[in-house]
Amino acid sequence: MRDQRRGPLASVGLHTALVIASAVAVFPPLWLVVTSFKPKSEAFSTDVVKDPTLRNYQHVLGDTEFLTWFGNSLFIVVITTLLGVFVAATTGYAVSRFRFPGMRPLMWLLLITQMFPVAILIVPLYNIMSTLGWLNQPISLIVTYLTVAVPFCAWMMKGFFDTIPVEIDESGRVDGLNPFGTFWRLVVPLAKPGLAVTAFYTFITAWAEVAYASAFMTGEENLTLAAGLQTFVNQYTSDWGSMTAAAVMIAIPAALVFSWAQRHLVAGLTAGATKS
Repeated sequence: MRDQRRGPLASVGLHTALVIASAVAVFPPLWLVVTSFKPKSEAFSTDVVKDPTLRNYQHVLGDTEFLTWFGNSLFIVVITTLLGVFVAATTGYAVSRFRFPGMRPLMWLLLITQMFPVAILIVPLYNIMSTLGWLNQPISLIVTYLTVAVPFCAWMMKGFFDTIPVEIDESGRVDGLNPFGTFWRLVVPLAKPGLAVTAFYTFITAWAEVAYASAFMTGEENLTLAAGLQTFVNQYTSDWGSMTAAAVMIAIPAALVFSWAQRHLVAGLTAGATKS
């Protein structure tokens, strides 16, 4: 059998590339954290923190609307994630298990919606929300984020449900379960990796989005966290210390959600690659 071992030069080159790639990936968040502990006068200094301070965090938590933004974001994200997971899972299950008129156009429609950038969609969506009287209301962002996350997640969940044997559904019907009972009691427990990825994607879509949140919400008391960051650095002010401190605190919930979902990410994202 052919020897597959790498030579010394190949190993050195591979490890050097990995070290460089790791450094490039780690440097921005690491420097963000370091800057958040610097005094405002040293925000652009290339030195490591000489006199670490918590004043940036104290200012953000005590003198700004950060906690209000956090509450707004948390409410929007929780509702969006719950609805997004439910709608994407039921849609993916329906197109995976049933054949009905309009199924193919529906799947194409879900795919086509992913082709339009935010710059094109933001104006018509703004007009729709304005007509409905939903501007400055959480429902405007919830509906918008669902239109962004659900099509992709529905496609992903379809691929995942395709890997679950149809015999499980048949056994549920033999036991007298209706289609929804079969889905909820038998299929959903087997689809946890796909549901975890769907929840994570929907969470990130709503947690870190800026464009829609800035366009649909005005007034500091209505902003979300991502939109609130713009109040620290704009054409009138440049408070980089507060911005970095706020960015670090915003990243913590995302990191916690990722740590919960990461064990399911590979299984969920590759679920549609093969069929059992």
